[in-house]
Amino acid sequence: MNSTDYQRDLEDLALLSDDVRQRLYDFITQHGDSVTREEVAAAIGITRSLAAYHLDKLASVGLLDVTFARPDGRTGPGSGRPAKRYARGRREIAVNVPPRNYSLLAKLLATAADAAPSSEFRDALESASTQEGIALGAQTGDITAALSSAGFEPVTAENDDIVLCNCPFHSVVQEHSELACNLNRAFVRGALEGAHADPDRAELSPAAGRCCVVIHPNPHP
Repeated sequence: MNSTDYQRDLEDLALLSDDVRQRLYDFITQHGDSVTREEVAAAIGITRSLAAYHLDKLASVGLLDVTFARPDGRTGPGSGRPAKRYARGRREIAVNVPPRNYSLLAKLLATAADAAPSSEFRDALESASTQEGIALGAQTGDITAALSSAGFEPVTAENDDIVLCNCPFHSVVQEHSELACNLNRAFVRGALEGAHADPDRAELSPAAGRCCVVIHPNPHP
């Protein structure tokens, strides 16, 4: 990353230092699906025009993605104008001072694991992931707190499943999906064990826009 890109990332990330922007960004992150200006305004208690201003500000730098859809999916004459909807952006910003490149290290390890002639290296990575999860789960004593601190952004769904809205290994998943997903599951299983919960509640269930692991309220049959 050159100095110009680094400066731009710092400036764009600083947009979230504003309390209102941080709250609306957190709401969109936890909501999962795309939302309208009206939904955001009602959720965090601001006017629609103020919500629109902050949403468009974040969208202008790629922190939010914008789509358009008519209300309730209606089409044809009389269905109304398409509403502007916002979802968390696909752009990833990581700023370290001084600069570091942990993503590169992760990719190197993942590439080496995929190229290894035996499964020994891969098994060692999964075991290390499990142990890290156990340590974090034991430290917090609560699976939601543990996964939140690890960057998974857990949210409880209507069916009481815990859905992980973010994948901390996202940059690695693009090229090494099987390895990254297995490491995710190993870490989550470890966190459950460390928090004195059943590790079998963690199931690989890949879906777009979230982590590949879902935690069920009881062992999945």
